[in-house]
Amino acid sequence: MKYFLYCRKSSEDEDRQVLSIDSQRSEMERLGSAWREVEIVKIYEESFSAKAPGRPVFNEMLKRIEEGEAEGIIAWHPDRLARNSIDGGRIIYLLDTKCLKDLRFATFTFENNSQGKFMLSIIFGYSKYYVDSLSENVRRGNRTKVELGWMPGQAPLGYLNDKGSKTIIPDPERFLLVKQIWDLMLTGAYTPRKIWEVATQEWGLRTVKRKRIGGKPPSLSAIYRILTNPFYAGVLEWEGKTFPGKHSPIVTVDEFDRVQKLLGRPGRPRAKEREFAYTGLIRCGECGFSVTAEEKVNRYGYRYTYYHCSKRRLDYRCRQPYISVANLERQIKSFLAEITIPVRLHRWVLSRLQRMANEKKDAKIVQRSSLETTQLSIARELENLTKLRIRDLLTDEEYIKQRQDLERQQIGIAQQIRKLDGPDSWFEPAQVLVSFNARAVSYFSAGNLQTKRFILSIVGSNLVLKNGKLNIETKKPFRQWPGTASISSWLPYVKDVRTFCNERPPGADQAIMGMSLLIHGPEEDKEQPTSRRGRRYPQVMPREIEKYGGYYPTA
Repeated sequence: MKYFLYCRKSSEDEDRQVLSIDSQRSEMERLGSAWREVEIVKIYEESFSAKAPGRPVFNEMLKRIEEGEAEGIIAWHPDRLARNSIDGGRIIYLLDTKCLKDLRFATFTFENNSQGKFMLSIIFGYSKYYVDSLSENVRRGNRTKVELGWMPGQAPLGYLNDKGSKTIIPDPERFLLVKQIWDLMLTGAYTPRKIWEVATQEWGLRTVKRKRIGGKPPSLSAIYRILTNPFYAGVLEWEGKTFPGKHSPIVTVDEFDRVQKLLGRPGRPRAKEREFAYTGLIRCGECGFSVTAEEKVNRYGYRYTYYHCSKRRLDYRCRQPYISVANLERQIKSFLAEITIPVRLHRWVLSRLQRMANEKKDAKIVQRSSLETTQLSIARELENLTKLRIRDLLTDEEYIKQRQDLERQQIGIAQQIRKLDGPDSWFEPAQVLVSFNARAVSYFSAGNLQTKRFILSIVGSNLVLKNGKLNIETKKPFRQWPGTASISSWLPYVKDVRTFCNERPPGADQAIMGMSLLIHGPEEDKEQPTSRRGRRYPQVMPREIEKYGGYYPTA
């Protein structure tokens, strides 16, 4: 009688104690040589889990049995053939229809009769029960681990799995580099592709070296996965629920949400294009559409960059002229000169800020009380939401969505309370802002595309280009200074600086971080200002900002 020899080994936990495929094949060939009237016509080997149907090699073998090419199967144990009800039922059905006449196993005796098929179905059922029970135990263990604040599975880039404590700890080689990826993205001046190039080529970021994989630069899609993974914000999402993680977060929930808005379409790589410093920042003053740029080459090979309206409005023909990048940057420098603080004001503002830092500090107590009240309110909302679900006043989808929103708010408030418990660090960022304000023109003149775009984005807003003239509104706390400034005009500026650094609107931390890089450079280790999260700003910088570390504000 002709037989097929089938050997299977799964890479999952269900088969840890099972012989390897080579061992199964050698053992079955040894046993088959002692069986009379056994002719092994083909050996099938497969590394695939049998807990669900869909094994290609197994399906091919059964198809050939139905076509009459063999009448029996040899395997190590019945669970090598099936661990699910569909494949087990197919084997028994082929026995019923006489397409399959015999089964031979090393660890189980089978006879092709009603009792034999009954015992075989029991073995198949037990194999399925073993897989289901194992899967249930794993899911229960994962749920418990998530509820305790630890993510099951392999830690993402920037973290390591601690085998001793079964927790996740920061990777000493990569944690700070991943922090800088987030910081650069939060500045709004870098695309994910540019961050990927800086991280892999200049910082030398590599994945964790494992037995068969790793030790290579992360892909662009890996950078997108980092920037869209809430794990880095201290949030664990598991089976439709949200849990606070106990690992060290890299960003806050608010900063994570800001990055998602900056990405627009998270996870979708952008095509590499010619880079221009000011595209996407300026609008046309005639039709309201965005201003784009293009590069022209004359017959002598010289390249010229021009900015102009994108002219995408179909119902209107925009007649705005082109403007050269040199003309545009002259107007930007003129604007920066108008907002540059006078030399004699610089030292006075710094001393005034120092006095203000030594005064009232009761605002923290009021803020903490307010946050704790909000925290209790959200806890009551969660309790009421559960009651509404029990009374069937909400569907499962509505309940899960509202609960996730409330749980995320709860995590964000807890992070804000922890920040309030830390040291008050508004003074040092205020020093950075004032010092940058004193030399913005110099930094802009020496900067490259990313630096110029960054400076313009943090000091100006509502940029409108009309008739070759660029109109810029000044962002707070910056302001345009008259020719003769007095102390009466200096005091509101000091107040605006303090308010900006104390309240920290969205993007403020990243703006101050970028200013600090321009002022201090990579060598300033001890004097680097800290963010309101209490960490030092990164010292590893992209090449285009690192070279401007020699500029210091004049007194």
